[in-house]
Amino acid sequence: MFIFGLAVVVKLLTIQFINGDDYRALAEERTVKNVTIPSNRGNVYSVNGNLLATSIPKYDIRIDTKAPKKSVWQKNLGPLCDSLSNFSGKSSSYHREELRKAQAKENRYYLLARDIGYSDYLRLRNFPLLELGAFKGGLIVEQNTKREHPMGGISMRTIGYEREDEDGNITRAGIDGAFGAKYLRGKDGQRWKQKIGKGQWKPIVDYNQVEPEDGYDVYTTIDVNVQDIAHHALLEQLEMYDAEHGCVVVMEVKTGEIRAISNLGKSKAGTYYEKRNYAVWESHEPGSTFKLMAIMAALEDKVIDTATVVDTHMGSKRFYGRSITDTRGYGKISAAQAFEKSSNIGLATIIDDHYSKNPMKFIKILDKWRLNETLGLPILGEGKPNIPRPGDNNWSRNALPSMAYGYNLRLTPLQTLTFYNAVANGGEMVKPRFLREVKELDREIETFKKEVRVKQICSKETIEKAQKMMENVVLQGTGRSLYSEYFSMAGKTGTVRTDYSNFEEWKKDKKYISSFVGYFPVENPKYSCIVVIHKPSIEVGYYGADVTGPVFKRIAQKIFTDTPIIDEIESLEVANVSVKKEFQQFYKTEKVYLTIMPNVIGLPTMDAVALCENMGLKVKMAGVGVVKSQSIPKGDKVKKNQIIVLEI
Repeated sequence: MFIFGLAVVVKLLTIQFINGDDYRALAEERTVKNVTIPSNRGNVYSVNGNLLATSIPKYDIRIDTKAPKKSVWQKNLGPLCDSLSNFSGKSSSYHREELRKAQAKENRYYLLARDIGYSDYLRLRNFPLLELGAFKGGLIVEQNTKREHPMGGISMRTIGYEREDEDGNITRAGIDGAFGAKYLRGKDGQRWKQKIGKGQWKPIVDYNQVEPEDGYDVYTTIDVNVQDIAHHALLEQLEMYDAEHGCVVVMEVKTGEIRAISNLGKSKAGTYYEKRNYAVWESHEPGSTFKLMAIMAALEDKVIDTATVVDTHMGSKRFYGRSITDTRGYGKISAAQAFEKSSNIGLATIIDDHYSKNPMKFIKILDKWRLNETLGLPILGEGKPNIPRPGDNNWSRNALPSMAYGYNLRLTPLQTLTFYNAVANGGEMVKPRFLREVKELDREIETFKKEVRVKQICSKETIEKAQKMMENVVLQGTGRSLYSEYFSMAGKTGTVRTDYSNFEEWKKDKKYISSFVGYFPVENPKYSCIVVIHKPSIEVGYYGADVTGPVFKRIAQKIFTDTPIIDEIESLEVANVSVKKEFQQFYKTEKVYLTIMPNVIGLPTMDAVALCENMGLKVKMAGVGVVKSQSIPKGDKVKKNQIIVLEI
């Protein structure tokens, strides 16, 4: 007994003094814990203040079927099932059967509703049985925060997300992912809680507490109206040509601000959704859209002029044992015509004749334009450009003529657009920009200004020649089917083979990438735009002018009619037209002119009067028919209640 008692004393002393600290820490861990208080993530807004991404609470409602007493369960089961039936649309008997099965299995975590909003949460917790709470009614409420995109699938990939998996790995996509850590995420708070029994934890007031700091709001450069136009124009064409995927980007010329970016890929079900950020990520052979870079390099180097005669033969020419072909033979044409007609032979001949002995002279011009560098975008995953040079594994004598018409090199759509935007901008190359400012409520945290990549890519003379050639592509070249008398565009078509490493296999199943890139309006460029569509059905069509050109035109046309580029648009002057054309003319003129007097001569009297009165003018006139003259000249600024006399 003495030895046993001595052993007890030794054990007590061991617990108290040797293992005491460990046991005290364990006790505290089981009764007190440090709980993270998540911060509210900042919102993402469009340039005009529309909400693009926000965090909202979502709730899962479950029930512990063992918690309620048997009498309480039986009394409330029927009314609860009736309420659940009204909520879910399923029959009351269905819910009764499922709940009885759950109780028989002693399910303590049965799901009643998942991912419901706050109003539905308040509604469910007042249902019979659930209103009794956690202990008497078995109610279990789990709250989590979900990122919502009010615009739905439109531009979801560009807006992006930031997600963390069970292993702590974080995936950051789009704007939300790029600016999450720095601006949107905020700082989590901390609070000590003490266990009070039955698995419940109670906060310990003012004990080692850190308040959470909400994230900042970011205002992007995206314009929801332009985004909507671009998204649906691209979607319509992808569906028409049964293409694999495509992208479109609209950029403001002067600032580099991205007004719209849409990336759509086909699902297994045949529908299209924001699959990947192709415009930023996908580096591919640009094809004929690279001919602008090639001919501008030769023009700037003064080895040719736009009038230089190039012999394109009759549609086929051998270069170092390999044939380069055109869709048709053009014979001897000028360098400008070779660009406008998109002659592969013409551009390959120009570049090979003047740079084959010193390829690096040509490549150094491309390097000066920074075409060999990424754009340094904050959005992760930008594709790397690949401009080959002598000594590379893929370099041969055929590399240089191939580069002249957009093969044997790689650029992303956004990298290509950045160069075209520089031409539209008079030679100043600006960096594409997705963010305008960061705010905390109304307080400005940071503002983002224009970033210039290259102050002047080439001489004004070369820029003017390039602009004229791009305008002629639409007027008389490969893009002439896109011409519109109502608004001006300039650009370049592109069609390039893809997946052709095994050429014999490719000939059995031909695949192409179609593209169009340019700007509008020609006189004073406001927006630049690129459209790229991969693997359209060749049974329907695959040329850039047919597949991607109409998307570009539709976007330009919609922006002209739906957004206020007011002072730069001519009214449509049509006399003796059909009723349909009269309405279209009236509608467009009404949308375009708000405070500047339009030309109403030739309009039907009714339309002219309605248009003037909508501008706040007082109309004096006599007779019926069409307007013969107007007292306020076209282009004058008008005031409300100003009198205008119309001669009919």
